[in-house]
Amino acid sequence: MTNPIQEQTLNRVAEVFDKQVPFHNLLGLDIKHYDLDGVEVVINMKPELIGNIHQQILHGGVTATVLDVVGGLTAFAGLVASRDDWSIEDLQVRLQTLGTIDLRIDYLRPGRGMQFTGTGTVIRAGNRVSVCRMELHNEQGSHIAFGTGTYMVG
Repeated sequence: MTNPIQEQTLNRVAEVFDKQVPFHNLLGLDIKHYDLDGVEVVINMKPELIGNIHQQILHGGVTATVLDVVGGLTAFAGLVASRDDWSIEDLQVRLQTLGTIDLRIDYLRPGRGMQFTGTGTVIRAGNRVSVCRMELHNEQGSHIAFGTGTYMVG
C-alpha cells in the first residue's frame, strides 16, 4: 500500500523523467505507469530511432536507453518501497544520487515494431545499491531485449 509521501515522490520522479529530461523528450519516452508495483515506459518508432536503414529496426542504443531508464525508475521505486517512513527531503536527496553503476543488455531479436514497452522488476533492493531486471517488448508482445542493471540509490 502506497502512503501519500511515497505516491507524491513517485509522481514527481515520473514527471521529471517523463517531461524534463531533454534526451528522453528527444526519444519520445512516455511513462505510462509508475508506482511501487512497477513501471511501464513506452516509445513509439519514428525514423530518427532507426539503427539499421536496410532492416528499418530500432537502434540498439535506443533499446539500451529505454531499459536503463526503466531500471533506474524500478530501482528508485524499490528504495521508496523499502520503508514507509521516508520524508520527502530524504527521498529528494536519494533521487539526486540515482545513477547507473552497471548495465548489461541482451538483444534477443531485431527491434521491429511500431511501439516498444519497457518494464522492470527489482532483483535486490539495497539501501545504497539495487539490482533490477528490465524487458523490452514490441506491440505484438515479441521480446526484443532484456537487461540487468545495477543502480546507486543512496
